[in-house]
Amino acid sequence: MSVADKHTKRVAVIGAGWAGCAAAVELADQGYQVSLLEAARTLGGRGRMVEVNGLSLDNGQHILLGAYTESLRLMHKVGVDTGSALLRLPLQMCYPPGPDGMHFVAPRLPAPLHLLWALIRATGLSREDKLSLARFSTTARWMGWQLYTDCSVSELLQRFDQTERLSRLMWTPLCIAALNTPPERASAQVFLNVLRDSLGAKRAASDMLVPRVDLSALFPQHAAEYVKQRSGQVLTGATVKSIRRETAGWALDCAALDGADALFDAIIIATGPENASRLLSDIPGTEVSSAVPPFSFEPITTCYLQYAADVRLPRAFFALADWPEQGLWGQFVFDRGQLHAGQAGLLAVVVSASSQAIQLGNEALATALARQLASMLNMPTLATPLWQQVISEKRATFSCTPALARPENLTSAPGLLLAGDYTAGEYPATLEAAVRSGTKAAQALSQSAQA
Repeated sequence: MSVADKHTKRVAVIGAGWAGCAAAVELADQGYQVSLLEAARTLGGRGRMVEVNGLSLDNGQHILLGAYTESLRLMHKVGVDTGSALLRLPLQMCYPPGPDGMHFVAPRLPAPLHLLWALIRATGLSREDKLSLARFSTTARWMGWQLYTDCSVSELLQRFDQTERLSRLMWTPLCIAALNTPPERASAQVFLNVLRDSLGAKRAASDMLVPRVDLSALFPQHAAEYVKQRSGQVLTGATVKSIRRETAGWALDCAALDGADALFDAIIIATGPENASRLLSDIPGTEVSSAVPPFSFEPITTCYLQYAADVRLPRAFFALADWPEQGLWGQFVFDRGQLHAGQAGLLAVVVSASSQAIQLGNEALATALARQLASMLNMPTLATPLWQQVISEKRATFSCTPALARPENLTSAPGLLLAGDYTAGEYPATLEAAVRSGTKAAQALSQSAQA
């Protein structure tokens, strides 16, 4: 007999982002009757599909890592063929040819030989730069990737005597890509956690996984079908206005639900922190209403640039040397045509921690990015795209600062839990952090039901 047969039966998961979908899958798998409620019409939350000029794209270009074990596990569970849905590439940091970049690609050798060989073969780095990188890796491993007291990534790089060039071409781009927070404000411990599970683990953990399908199709849509096949329901356009505790359970004020359908034995709030705080504010008890502390947020911008179908980059993606002072904002560019046959000639340029960049306005930013590509890739035609689309998620992630307080999944109210990339965990606000939080919330609910 499952946990759900004996204890909690009906669970509402509010929010069908990656955390909510993960929680719903785990609960459905354990025999709970799950209602997955999403206010938007598209599943995925801050990692979702958007339609642009007839193309199914993403609200932001993503890279996953081989270290994202929980995401990969749940994808397999719900029937995703990750071999075809993800382009698996070895760890790399490759800039367009020129004096302002580097070329670093890890071969498919056992760890840590793959990093050693990549370092030996790397171009664009001096002997001092390479020794600096080796020193960082050796020291971090010796420390167990653990700091006694958290500090900023910038301070960490200074402590480890990292060269200016290596910091600019390797560590800063990795920090901004992983934590979406500038190194002078980013948590060194969280950065080390990501490096530990990728650079410090087996070779496959450091692989870069680039989605070939849109983010909603990569997991959330499959998760929704998995839930429905196990007697659950998935409702979009279902805004939950409030929640309240009643004698018979938790009641939801949601127009998509009626009468007894709006009463549940437990609730997992898997929205962003602001909406979670709003829903909790109506619950009696200071500990519950203040369970989610205020967060600062960082934006991420993706600019899609469409060219003729025969336009193709030498690699699936490049790192770009960004110099905001010179109007160079792009940090990575992806050739979508090498990921999806129907997107030939489409490039996606990513600007993480993009607060300053978005102040230019969409048209000016897209023009600047196109010119940057044309110059850095030595392809003049890239200066004049056929069309362009800028998408900015202004609250894409929380600012991942040192020693940041993040709430636990369990609240002080029985049967009321939180899930989301902002909850307590070792990772920054990534898809993997969201999935881990969702599965952790589901496990915590099961354990509390057995207590």
